[in-house]
Amino acid sequence: MTFRQFAFNNVIRNKRLYAAYFLSSLFTVMVFFTFSIFANHPALSGNEMNANVTKGMNISAGIIYVFSFFFILYSMSSFLQSRKREFGLLMIQGMSMKQIRMMVFLENMVIGFFATLGGIFLGVVFAKGILLIAENVLIIESALPFYFPTQAIILTFASFIVMFFLISLFVTYVLRSKKLIELIKGNKISKGEPKSSLFLTLAAVILLVIGYTTALLAKGTVVVVVMLPVIVVVMVGTYLLFTQLSVYIIRRLRKKESIFWFKTNMLLFSDLAFRMKDNARTFFMVAMVSTVAFSAIGTLFGFQSFLTSGIKHVNATTFSYQSNEKESVNKDVEFINQTFKEEKIVADTEHMDMNYYDHANDTILITKSSDFNRFASLINEKQVKVPDGQVIVVKYEGPNMGQIRKPIDETIKLESGFTLKPGKDGFISSRALPASDTYYIVSDRDFEKLPTPVEVQSFYAWQVTDGEAGIMTASEKLYQHLERYKIFSVEYEIYEIMKFYGPILFVGLFIGIVFFVSAGSFLYFRLYMDLDEDKQKFSSISKMGLTEKELKKVLNRQTAILFFAPILVALVHGAVALTALSNLFSFNLFKESITVLGVFLMIQIIYFFIVRHFYTKQIKTVL
Repeated sequence: MTFRQFAFNNVIRNKRLYAAYFLSSLFTVMVFFTFSIFANHPALSGNEMNANVTKGMNISAGIIYVFSFFFILYSMSSFLQSRKREFGLLMIQGMSMKQIRMMVFLENMVIGFFATLGGIFLGVVFAKGILLIAENVLIIESALPFYFPTQAIILTFASFIVMFFLISLFVTYVLRSKKLIELIKGNKISKGEPKSSLFLTLAAVILLVIGYTTALLAKGTVVVVVMLPVIVVVMVGTYLLFTQLSVYIIRRLRKKESIFWFKTNMLLFSDLAFRMKDNARTFFMVAMVSTVAFSAIGTLFGFQSFLTSGIKHVNATTFSYQSNEKESVNKDVEFINQTFKEEKIVADTEHMDMNYYDHANDTILITKSSDFNRFASLINEKQVKVPDGQVIVVKYEGPNMGQIRKPIDETIKLESGFTLKPGKDGFISSRALPASDTYYIVSDRDFEKLPTPVEVQSFYAWQVTDGEAGIMTASEKLYQHLERYKIFSVEYEIYEIMKFYGPILFVGLFIGIVFFVSAGSFLYFRLYMDLDEDKQKFSSISKMGLTEKELKKVLNRQTAILFFAPILVALVHGAVALTALSNLFSFNLFKESITVLGVFLMIQIIYFFIVRHFYTKQIKTVL
């Protein structure tokens, strides 16, 4: 058997040890290859929107490539730490450190080669399905047919072979020779009792409380100002949480006999402090990477909801038309009605003049109650009754795009001297008119007494009752014929937002998935690094009378703590981050936050059950 065959067989015979490393690398290659397929697709060229999609895909592929480098490097370092004893045995057999380095280099290249080929193969197999998904998510007008991605294959293969080559060189360079006795004993060398500092433990609590409180209390643009300090404080607090606070809590629990001596808790707590201390860096990395994934996808998803919900909230009718060009209004409205007739759209319609008046160095919209009530009826809203001499204030509750809120609790005194005062119940919320700020309703009699307005705009609204299938076609005709600032179609505007925003959301989703899978792989590596030690430990304990049911219970708790400690911290971080985003835009993102965090938690639970099954199966082999 040659040295190359030895290295190859070493990988094949240690499938369990390399499984997560290989599969994670394969998945990363497949994602990169998928982006390359999009970026080089013939249909994504020629217009500005598709050029932006291509540019976004290329940038995303670069981000994934850079992250993959550090992820694979970390994974390889974890393997080397878990193979100390193996290296010691090989040195006893006469292998030099130079040969061990060469073996590690060849092993990594073998894994990298097959992971690259596997990722490309799976990418080609599922390419059509992925292209169909992208076609709908990205809202691309032209189809994305399957094509054989020669350029993407060459780019992916060359990029990842170079990556694995550089990582292999780097790992073999930093692999230092240790004393043989240290390698043979490996993890058997005592690490001493884990200790925690009371000062650093309190610092962890204080830093996290300060970070969370600041993020939750900040409103509006203040969120942007405090963002960087909060991130730094929370990161430091998270590191101390895993290195100090967790050890402190475990030590306190061990001192409580009612807890420590209860059933199998002694087995759980006996080495839990050691595991938390040993895995602190991994937990910290997993928590931070998962938080980035949660926050990135939650932010993109939330911002999309913010934009689309804002349009729907402000514009309650299907179509609206607004213009101050009197000479073209009748002609435009006639064209709109004719278009609806051609597309077999049936709609209820209303018309009014929107009058604007000077007030406090600004202009405000004042409308009479009869006009407001007609538009309120159009969208099935409650009508209002305004007493003479009073005014009803319609509070603006749409998306905050930097508007200067006008005072809504003052007497309205126009520059002409005309005065109106809000009544006791003179403040309402309404979607009847698509105003971009607070406006006012007066009685018809008071409206006749108002001075000449500084601006008058004709406003028409249509609420479609039948023929919804023709809305998009009609919208395209109207937007092509009329000026963009005059006509407004809710469905078409949302379509345009999604057309622009779809690629960003799609890219963010893929990057978030890569980050989350990588975080899960980190946990897998750490769990299986301690497998041999756990086999010896539970083998000895089983001889003392540990039943299979008790063993399963201990392993469940131990594995659950390893998997969910960093993920739960990340979920809290993500929830705080998305709440801060809600405060920034004054928009409730509770539904979006629950959706994103819930989906990721469910994925982690499924991953936990799969890993736990195989891990428990490995432990049972020695009993």
